[in-house]
Parts: sequence; structure tokens; C-alpha cells
Amino acid sequence: MLEVEIAGIKMKNPLMLASGILDLTKESMEKFKDAGAVVTKSIGRKARKGYKNPVFYETECGILNAIGLANPGIDEYIKEVEGIKIENLIGSIFGGSSEDFSFLAEKFAPYVRALEMNMSCPHAKKMGAEYPTEEIGEAVEATKKAGKPVFVKLGMENIIERASEAIDGGADAIVAINSIKAMAINIDVAMPVLGNKVGGYSGKAIKPVGVRCVYEIASNFEVPVIGVGGITKAEDVIEYMMAGARAVQIGAGVYYRGIEIFREICIELEKWLDKNGYNSINDVVGLALKK
Repeated sequence: MLEVEIAGIKMKNPLMLASGILDLTKESMEKFKDAGAVVTKSIGRKARKGYKNPVFYETECGILNAIGLANPGIDEYIKEVEGIKIENLIGSIFGGSSEDFSFLAEKFAPYVRALEMNMSCPHAKKMGAEYPTEEIGEAVEATKKAGKPVFVKLGMENIIERASEAIDGGADAIVAINSIKAMAINIDVAMPVLGNKVGGYSGKAIKPVGVRCVYEIASNFEVPVIGVGGITKAEDVIEYMMAGARAVQIGAGVYYRGIEIFREICIELEKWLDKNGYNSINDVVGLALKK
């Protein structure tokens, strides 16, 4: 009832762990056995310390973070994922050039089912959301040479134009969206709450933005879309899939409901589908596009 397939990758359910959530170590990732797939932390060529504290702040409606793409570098991270007991591990990579992506893809390919290109981090200079739109296609082509399906994760800014470039380069799926560039001020000391001042905003508040972006991509292109942003319950998954998503990723939802969110939402989804007369989760994909 919940099985889905994207780019030849069969998943037992459409729920994927989003990059950046308890995915630094083998042990933490293996705890997400109920997810259909697990996306690794975004990894670069070399170790990166990231931004100074504070890097995390909870608001009334969501979560602000500015980790700064902190990671141990590809060579060290490969040691962590080697032999990992996860059927569908997706390797997230970031870089500042096609050469970076090509290098990382070749290194990561033997250990993952697919690669996710982070073209959407909202607070990384000259990378992520700042990666030049006109160079995305070339970067995707370079990544594809590693022989794995390539997913491209995009933010809300210029998403149709950037998706078009990614698809022209051969992207096997578009992941939308990442956190939204945002800021909060501590009025007691009159200064930003984050060490980097600006961070990425995630959580329930961004779901309507994510749904809109998925709908627009699915309306314009045939490529599979993976929806991300503000998913905490089964109805959120259904909403994204009706907008055109073939699968979804959950990040902040783990903060709100814990690791068990994947098992619990699967149960909720089966009940919802049965109650509403659907035989498969795939039956709801794109229903809103037809109205």
C-alpha cells in the first residue's frame, strides 16, 4: 500500500529522512529503520567547522538554524557509512563547482543508492542557494558520471528556472524545498539570535511554501518530485503527494515527534488510505494537478 519507486529505487514507504537530521554517524542513521530512505548529512571535499554558536533557535512556529554545512569531509565520512545497514542510503553532497560535485560523487557512489545535490542551503556563501543557476546543469552532468541517480535539492528562490537547468543536466528527481532564509532578533540585547545572524527556517510554518513549490514543479515538468518542509503528520504527506510529490522528506518533524515519526506516520497513512478508498499511496499523486 505504501511502496513507491523513484529513479529505479524501490522504497517500502514514501518517507525519507531529510539531510541534516541525526545523520552524522552510522549508529544514528541506522535508528531510522522505518524510513523508506535515509539522506546523509551534506558532505563536502574537506572538513568544515561551520558557524559559531548559537546555531539553533526555536521560534513559535518553527526552527531557525545556521550550522554552516559543518561536516568531516568526504574521506572521513566514507569511513562512517561503510558497511551501514540501510537499504536506501542517499548521499548528500555540496560544492562550489562542477569539479567539486564530480569528485564527491565518485567518492560517494560505491556506498549509496543515489546522490542528492544540495543546491539550496540558504546561508552558505557561494554554494547552496547561491550556486549560479546557469551552472547547475553542468554540475548535474558532472555528478551523473558517477553512475548513480541524481536528485537535486532546490530552495524556493527561482525554483522553476533552477529546476529547468537541473532537468536539462539530467536530474532524476527534484527535491523541494530546503529551509528558508530567515532571521530572529533577541530584543533584550538588540542582536540576532544566531551566531551567523541569518539562518534557515524550517518546521510547520513553511509547509504551504513547500507545497506550492512542489505543485509548480509538477505542473511544469515530468521529472519526479520529492516534497520537503513542515511534515509532521500523515495529512501533510497526502497534501504534498496530491500536489505532485512521489515521496517526501521529514526533518523538523523528527524534532517534534521523535524517531518514531516514521513508523507512526506509516500507520496513519494506511488508515487514511483505507478510510478514503485508496488501494495505494501512488493513487493520490498529482490529484490536485487535475483540478
